[in-house]
Amino acid sequence: MKTQAILLASRPQGEPTAEQFQFETRETPALAAGQVLLKTRYVSVDPYMRGRMSAAKSYVAPFEVGQPIAGGVVAEVVESQSDDLAVGTTVVGNLPWQEFSVADAKTLNPVPVDKAPASYFLGLLGMPGLTAYFGLLDICQPKVGQTVVVSGAAGAVGLIVGQLAKIQGCRVVGTAGSDEKVAHLKALGFDEAINYKTTPDIAKALAAAAPNGVDCYFDNVGGAITDAVYDLLNKHARIALCGQISTYNATETPTGPRPEGKLLKTSTKLQGFIVSDYYSRWPEGVAKLTEWYAAGQLKGEETVTEGFDQIPAAFLGLFKGENTGKAVVKVA
Repeated sequence: MKTQAILLASRPQGEPTAEQFQFETRETPALAAGQVLLKTRYVSVDPYMRGRMSAAKSYVAPFEVGQPIAGGVVAEVVESQSDDLAVGTTVVGNLPWQEFSVADAKTLNPVPVDKAPASYFLGLLGMPGLTAYFGLLDICQPKVGQTVVVSGAAGAVGLIVGQLAKIQGCRVVGTAGSDEKVAHLKALGFDEAINYKTTPDIAKALAAAAPNGVDCYFDNVGGAITDAVYDLLNKHARIALCGQISTYNATETPTGPRPEGKLLKTSTKLQGFIVSDYYSRWPEGVAKLTEWYAAGQLKGEETVTEGFDQIPAAFLGLFKGENTGKAVVKVA
């Protein structure tokens, strides 16, 4: 059968544009033993994909020019040559941006749609939730009464980090890019939230929001916000380095304050991580996140765009701050 696919047309220089995406009609191959035909229901768009559009060496292979872009997808099995996945099963996996695709059943995980909306397995109960879980609890190890700062706090990962920190009994400060997002963070229980776009002195604002200093910093953004946090670090602070979205589209390597002296004087632990580092423990993370969600302690937040043809626009919107929580595209 034929399917629409979205290919990487060219590698971006600086911020990606619509020109980087090409729509193409493709033929899906016949099923082999152990394979399933999938109908895409939800597509995840994520900042890390910007790195894969570049040819630069990274922790994961780059997308190939002229081939479909791929990422987290929730799909429905519509034809099966597998004893493990029956027709009608909802699954999640790393799949191409296509309306229909063929995959090996062993590369997919069934989604328990009786426990949460299917799209949540791309967000709260998927990769972003696991990123928040392991980055905060394994690396930062927050203690009751300590102060946790989260940059990019209204994004897919940041919203979950803040809620998890409140479950741990912490004071939580978040930064975001609009007054609406700031209000949303406070509604979720953040103690303080700062609109970095309208705050004239981010360092002063952070100092006021964290009068007892910073014990844990979950860094999704980098740049000036991170520079300001370094001046507030307490002794034996912990930093989970998750993302640097402020620099993803930079055409030159930005320079700024060198933090090593501050980290040294405060005996701070700074650890970069990729959620796949914790792959063997993913079942543990999903189980705990599901438990807190079922108990009403965690809320899933999504910005849902509808239509397969809107996937590129939803992706580009990530770099303009258009999403609150997880950005997903509802295809079917």
